[in-house]
Amino acid sequence: MKELQYLNKYFLKYKYRFLLGIIITIVAQIFSLFTPELVGNSIKTIEIFIKSNGQNSDYLKSNLLKNIGLIILCTLIAGFLTFLMRQTLIVMSRFVEFDLKNEIFLHYEALSQNFYKKNRTGDLMNRISEDVGKVRMYVGPAVMYTINTIIRFAAIIISMSSINWKLTLYSLAPLPILSYSIFILSKEINKKSTNYQQNLSKLSSFTQEFFSGIRVIKAYALEQKRNEEFKTLSNDSKTKNLALSKTNALFGPLMVFLIGLSYLIVILVGGKMYINEEIKDLGVIAQFLLYIGMLVWPVASFGWVSSLVQEAEASQKRINEFLKEKPEIKNEGSITSSIKGQIEFKNVSYTYEDTNIQALKNINFKIDSGKTLAILGKTGSGKSTILNLITRIHDIESGEITIDNNTIKSIELVHLRNNISIVPQDPFLFSDTIKNNILFGKSNALDEEIIEVAKIASVHENIANFTNKYETMLGERGITLSGGQKQRISIARAILKQAPILLLDDCLSAVDTETEEKILSNFKNIFKNKTTIIVTHRASSAKNADQIIILDEGNIIQQGTHNELINKEGYYKELFLKQLSEKEIA
Repeated sequence: MKELQYLNKYFLKYKYRFLLGIIITIVAQIFSLFTPELVGNSIKTIEIFIKSNGQNSDYLKSNLLKNIGLIILCTLIAGFLTFLMRQTLIVMSRFVEFDLKNEIFLHYEALSQNFYKKNRTGDLMNRISEDVGKVRMYVGPAVMYTINTIIRFAAIIISMSSINWKLTLYSLAPLPILSYSIFILSKEINKKSTNYQQNLSKLSSFTQEFFSGIRVIKAYALEQKRNEEFKTLSNDSKTKNLALSKTNALFGPLMVFLIGLSYLIVILVGGKMYINEEIKDLGVIAQFLLYIGMLVWPVASFGWVSSLVQEAEASQKRINEFLKEKPEIKNEGSITSSIKGQIEFKNVSYTYEDTNIQALKNINFKIDSGKTLAILGKTGSGKSTILNLITRIHDIESGEITIDNNTIKSIELVHLRNNISIVPQDPFLFSDTIKNNILFGKSNALDEEIIEVAKIASVHENIANFTNKYETMLGERGITLSGGQKQRISIARAILKQAPILLLDDCLSAVDTETEEKILSNFKNIFKNKTTIIVTHRASSAKNADQIIILDEGNIIQQGTHNELINKEGYYKELFLKQLSEKEIA
């Protein structure tokens, strides 16, 4: 139960609803206790009538009618209160489910890139859906039936003891056996539930990757192989789920056997006591049988509740593993003043933790507000890492980054990112309309603004040719579009945001040179009032930049303007001349 203690804060949050549910449960059980007493009284009345040789028939009739009326009334009241109990406690569990899912989602958002490199998407989804669902069953039905069982047990045992304590002890004798059996079964359920949930995460991850990479799978004709792998995982999941179900299934027969044993004990011992005149009224035996009957569901539910608690504990343990993960990027800053966009790197170094590759080594450069910097270099030279450090996707290990002469960590994190527009190397589009994907940069933008930025990104004509134009629904990750169209829609989204800092991470790699030149020409007015950093492999994308730096294995090997670098021997001149000759050949 240690893992489930995490949920205590939610019980405190909804304490009034929780306490109201307990009060309703107590009152409902009080009314349900009247029925056995009224039945016992009715049998006693019949017994007296028989012993009196049929005299006082009017008294018998009136007393039975009164008891029947009271039984119906008490049953209706107890039923209505039970309905209110469910409305109170089960609805509370839905609130807790909602809060817990939001807490996990917000925590996922705060976690760093390294966390997502180590964990698979399917596992993340399973913990926020399946595992939270198991936990809700604990907060709702498990807690509700536990309270109901405890109160009913206490009330019934007190009532039974007040009538005949000796018969009470005999009738409840099977309960210790039941308690021990539940303890043994619960341990097995916990272990098998954990195994099942872990396997379900693997299955979810496999399925998610399969559908995301369906084009690659089809291209390599791997459907049959992946299908066999899926069958193996599915069979493993089925085996583990059946093992869990078989263990859960032991509860039912065990409950029926022990409750039946209690019935036999009441009839055997109670009958003997009646014969020996230790019990004066036959109605007492009927009353005890009804009390035992009232314990059938609480006892049966106790086993079910035990399995729910064990499954919830296994699920909450998995949830807590992620909730205990600390975000690597901490929001320590407090500066929220307007950002102009001057950026400076001072002896900045960075090493990727997962690969131990040093991506940057003592990088120094400065870009003034409103200027454009182009970063060139071979693949793996550290170009994208610079952009990730500016947006604080990663934090530097040494050196200092300043924006407007303020250290980057002193700027409030959300404020920093709100003032940066970025087009990533691998553009991500949501399964939504093209319009809403562009609006992601500025949710309240007008249609005219959307069309304007689409024209600047040279994608308006493509969109206009679609049947539904800007209302065209995209597939997962924008699979409906070509690579170049995805890049250009991402550019339009970034421009629409109108942030003072614009970061373009090789965002024109999937477009042809003619479209590239058109887009860069359109960018001239955009770049005027923005600090822009362009990461690129093409010298043509960098030639109009105010400053160019060349990276190689994390070091700056050349820097200067286009005119300066074209007159020097080195990487930039060779790249420019090579791409110029390739263009002429084309």
